[in-house]
Amino acid sequence: AATLSGGEVSDYSGFDPLIEAEGPEPKVLLADRGYDSDHIRETMETKGAATIIPTRKNRKTQIPVDDYIYALRNRIERCFNKLKNSRRLATRYDKTAESYLGFVHIAAIRLWMRAFVNRT
Repeated sequence: AATLSGGEVSDYSGFDPLIEAEGPEPKVLLADRGYDSDHIRETMETKGAATIIPTRKNRKTQIPVDDYIYALRNRIERCFNKLKNSRRLATRYDKTAESYLGFVHIAAIRLWMRAFVNRT
């Protein structure tokens, strides 16, 4: 599932639409410090999912994170980097959010298809 938000909106505001979307129940949430909020941690705990989110520096009680699992977040960042290789995606030429989101889906499908083409 993909949703769009304004560029000036904080990271964790996109959490609720994504967690309410149809799909399998999450088992792990692997995110950066931008998603460190009590609401997100409590929601994931009620769903029985683990949260791998480093705590913000201003949090009174620091919650330890498994560094080995958090290092896997690099794969997510590389995926966004590959998506942004599509110039149209990186520069946001589309005038409407609907057409931009449509191209996000097309770029994601192209990236996903590469995993299947020419594999023997």
